[in-house]
Amino acid sequence: MFSPRTHRSSMAILLLLFCALPVFATSFQVQCPTTTSAHPTPPAAGNPNPAGGSIKCQQISGGDGYATMGDGTQTYMFSFGPLSGLGDIVHGVPGTQPAAVFNQDSSLVTLSVGDPVPTTTYNGAVGLTPDPESVPPNQLTTHVDARQIMDVGVMNGSIPAPTMAIDEDDEFFLTLTNVGMIMRPDLFEQHTVHFHGYPNASSFYDGVPDASVAINIGGSFTYYYLAPDAGTYFWHCHITPPEHLQMGMVGQIFVRPRQNRVSSGTLYAGLQAQQTDLRTKCGDDILCSSPLPPANGTLHINNKSGTPTLYTYNDGDGSTAYDVEYPIQIHGFDPNFHFIGMTFNPEPFTDMKDKYFLLNGRSYPDTVTQGPLQTPSADGTMHASQPLPTIINIPVGGKALLRISDLDVSEYQTLASLGIPMHVIGVNARLLRDLSGNDTTYYSNSITMGGGESMDVILDASDTSTFHVGDTYYLYTPNLDHLSNDAENFGGLMTEVHICNAVDPASKSCT
Repeated sequence: MFSPRTHRSSMAILLLLFCALPVFATSFQVQCPTTTSAHPTPPAAGNPNPAGGSIKCQQISGGDGYATMGDGTQTYMFSFGPLSGLGDIVHGVPGTQPAAVFNQDSSLVTLSVGDPVPTTTYNGAVGLTPDPESVPPNQLTTHVDARQIMDVGVMNGSIPAPTMAIDEDDEFFLTLTNVGMIMRPDLFEQHTVHFHGYPNASSFYDGVPDASVAINIGGSFTYYYLAPDAGTYFWHCHITPPEHLQMGMVGQIFVRPRQNRVSSGTLYAGLQAQQTDLRTKCGDDILCSSPLPPANGTLHINNKSGTPTLYTYNDGDGSTAYDVEYPIQIHGFDPNFHFIGMTFNPEPFTDMKDKYFLLNGRSYPDTVTQGPLQTPSADGTMHASQPLPTIINIPVGGKALLRISDLDVSEYQTLASLGIPMHVIGVNARLLRDLSGNDTTYYSNSITMGGGESMDVILDASDTSTFHVGDTYYLYTPNLDHLSNDAENFGGLMTEVHICNAVDPASKSCT
């Protein structure tokens, strides 16, 4: 007859075996084809964004991790983490890669496990190794080394989840690998990726488990998406959404417009074709999201950083141009809910109340700290838990595009900018134009968003008689209850805006 002590010992052994299960019994894989029927020719070297789009890929892990709040509290999360683009993500750059970069043999590099700033610039897929069973042998297929994936992916979650960025006309292959929740081995949690509000997504790849698939521990699944419409979107896990979103399984994706490549005559012909398509034609019975840009490419003058000007949408007139862009994700954490999530107690959904208010996973003053924010994992090693800073640097006479998404579970959030006008140009990934293409954008000094919304806002500091080098402004919430870090009465939903002589295009730091 089992004694309670024997039963507890047996359970402990089973849980330990469960922790090890993903390493030894997995069906991990990655998928990133170099060509498809839509893109039969790989892009030329040095041109990952050709006129007709290309193939982009990314790999992420689903598991758990820790993040550091503004008062120093280390908070447990259910979370996604990066398994590709490591060298870019840790420096605040989206981890999405062209196929030529993604499909690199990871057995030839030393991955800096636990290092918050990788010593390697490796941006390929973690674990991608030659397949001994391929024909001929040792080709790079979908075969991976599960040990490398577990070494890097376990307890490597981040808030927000890895940022993704693609261009219109791209095909996007996203591999999710479920590495398990090491701090909660009793949970057999599945995970999915749901691109919230993403247009024309196949239900099979939509991430809603009722109509698609869910990924078990020790398994991988590759999602496939087209990039038909520019704008700012976001993504999250759709397994028990109130729980997994509150615990941190949220990220951002944005699609860059064709207008960034308008100088190509071939591309311009393709844009003209949009006006013969009833789904995209301006002046028909839908919103005009793709007006025709000038044929001579005069939009492409250099911006204040000395690089070709980029645009938020296919605006046709250059009105959505910007000099530097910042993805900003609004979120909130309930510390009690996260603590209970780390234990074996039932979670109090009805009592959920955020006490930490986050911009890119950070509260003020951490929002203005450059570089990745580091948090110790359960084994004591450091990892880049919050890689995205939120300090906003604008070159004098320039404009900053804020790609803002709100994935807060329990609160509405307001952001105010006193001093620098907020030009709201897009809502929920749609350019603000009426049916005839007339401009319906507007200026404001604040925006209010609920969970599940996104906005494209340009901070317009182009008036050089008003804005000068060295000026500091604040982007903050006027809701005083949200200017706190739990019991600490200073912090919360706030960051700084600096006017600089110039902004480095890569690091986005003042120069």
